[in-house]
Amino acid sequence: MNEQQNIESRLWDYIDGRNSMAEKSTIEKLLESNHEWKTKYHELLEVHQLLKSSELEQPSLRFTKNVMEEISRLYIAPATKTYINKKIIWGIASFFFITILGFLIYGFGQIDWNAKGDNTLPINFNKLDLSKVDLSKIFNNNFVNVFMMVNVLLALVLLDRFLANRRKNFHKEA
Repeated sequence: MNEQQNIESRLWDYIDGRNSMAEKSTIEKLLESNHEWKTKYHELLEVHQLLKSSELEQPSLRFTKNVMEEISRLYIAPATKTYINKKIIWGIASFFFITILGFLIYGFGQIDWNAKGDNTLPINFNKLDLSKVDLSKIFNNNFVNVFMMVNVLLALVLLDRFLANRRKNFHKEA
């Protein structure tokens, strides 16, 4: 493939007359002795003559103006403010805010506010024996509920940031 391209490029240079005298004589010798070079030369010479004999079409001087006039006749989409219903957007946003508020109310409702805290540490740091660690004091029902609430809120914030970045990148591409 590379040899074929090399032959074509050298023959095009020969046809266009861009070769030196030494290169010209080398190609003429190859044309006389090598059948492949001879057939390729005749093919390229035919293409060269066809290009010279045919006139390339040129666009009219008003081409750009004509294109712009055709585009102006088409229906152009209105701005997004006119076809996006703001009530639907507010409805979706209020649904999410009510859901978050519901999680918060439920979580705070599950907390036993009258429970007395234990001031002693559940872990004896002098003798660290993990088999004696009582995690039930730390991971009680209230702690798990608050932990899940915080995780849900953080997940929603992460989702919001992700969608905002996608929206920003989409507007940059458009």
